[in-house]
Amino acid sequence: MILQTERLVLRRWRETDAESLYEYAKDPAVGPVAGWPAHKSLEESQAVIRDVFQGPECYAICELGRDRAIGAMELMLNGSTNMTDREDECELGYWLGKPFWGRGYMTEAAAALIRRGFQDLGMTTIWCGYYDGNVKSKRVQEKLGFVYHHTCDAVPVPLLHEVRVEHTTCLTKTMWEIIQQG
Repeated sequence: MILQTERLVLRRWRETDAESLYEYAKDPAVGPVAGWPAHKSLEESQAVIRDVFQGPECYAICELGRDRAIGAMELMLNGSTNMTDREDECELGYWLGKPFWGRGYMTEAAAALIRRGFQDLGMTTIWCGYYDGNVKSKRVQEKLGFVYHHTCDAVPVPLLHEVRVEHTTCLTKTMWEIIQQG
């Protein structure tokens, strides 16, 4: 599956994306705020592509006309998320390389994947979350129409050996349809 927006292409991850993944994922401003450590080697990035970025709805984000991965986005289906155990609900996760922040890319890419979730995959609710202090992620969710649902004060972040405050938001298909109309 390939999704295209006005400025972006979302496609499956490839082994050949390891160099660009490492370039952006080694930046300490990118991963830790999202709950994963900065990559320390090209081999680590290769392993992430092989072992983590294999979900059926996991995509590399590329600028249109440039086949270079600059970020990742995924609809984590039942069995791959702890936000829901329903077959008709999923979780949206994402990150973007720092040189591409502030261009509206994440909102544009997420809108395409949300559309896929509701129209093609039959989702009724898409969940999303952000750790306390991750204002950029919070803002993306607000722009997309996600609404606050709840806060957990002690969420384990195993990859960083931490416990954090996590805010959970959701977008229902009905809410999304209203947004699309107007």
